[in-house]
Amino acid sequence: MRLGVIDIGSNTVHLLVVDAHPGASPVPYHSQRDLVRLMRYIDASGAITEEGMQKILSAVSAAVAAARKIKVADLIITVTSAIREASNGQLVLELIKTATGENVQVLSGEEEAAITMLAVRRWYGWSAGELLLFDIGGGSFEIAQGSNEYPDAKVSLPLGAGRATVQFIPDDPPGYAAVSKLRKYARAEFSRVKSELFQNRPAPQRVVGTSKTIRSLGRLVAGTADPVTGEKAPLYYSDLKEWEPFLREMPSNVREYLPGVTPERGYQLMAGAVLLRTAMKVFGVQKLDISPWALREGIVLQYIDRLNLR
Repeated sequence: MRLGVIDIGSNTVHLLVVDAHPGASPVPYHSQRDLVRLMRYIDASGAITEEGMQKILSAVSAAVAAARKIKVADLIITVTSAIREASNGQLVLELIKTATGENVQVLSGEEEAAITMLAVRRWYGWSAGELLLFDIGGGSFEIAQGSNEYPDAKVSLPLGAGRATVQFIPDDPPGYAAVSKLRKYARAEFSRVKSELFQNRPAPQRVVGTSKTIRSLGRLVAGTADPVTGEKAPLYYSDLKEWEPFLREMPSNVREYLPGVTPERGYQLMAGAVLLRTAMKVFGVQKLDISPWALREGIVLQYIDRLNLR
């Protein structure tokens, strides 16, 4: 069957259409994304501005129209941190329903972490053993760990690359003091959740990163994927540390021309690098594998699993 997933994230509205069948790997059929950058449209009261709402409605309407043109058998629309946490988030959901006729599923941060872990586990298989997962979104940073398809420990922090850029390093390029302030705050948050939730977990056999921000950093720092297998090169802490000062000196309109970086990620790449390196430091990670599957693929896999139970 042909299944469509629309992910309304903090940075983009992304439509993924796959051919999905029980017992088979989902095969991508169509993908499109519209840049929204919702974190730039949050006012002082925590509400999404009128301009931000119009951008969401335009992008979601275009994605729904594309999915209907493709004639998907089912369409799943999800929202994550930006709308979930907005003071007028319920209004935005109602406007989407009115404009498209489609219901929207609101995922909690912990649900994001769990569903992404499912995708990563299916990608790497049971031989990966104990997995530690880092997932950097535009509005939130998810960490999950476990030895099963769903994590035994998970957390979602309001430390996405877009949110951190707006709140901590809005200058372009950012100053050293601002970057240091972000790093200090992130270190405290990661240290706290590690102590509270992950301290008693066994050492991970594999550490994995997902999200476009991490994939961009991996392509920039680690290089291209294997030309034969397509496997993405692992990202090493030492290499990321060497790259960070160069990123700090670059304005976003220069970063977007770096290898593997797209215009919608250039402005938040610096914050993403600081957050990822800090998380790796706190959790003692020297090497990070990069998964091509993440939240959207996890949603598809969950859907297929439920088909099997009917």
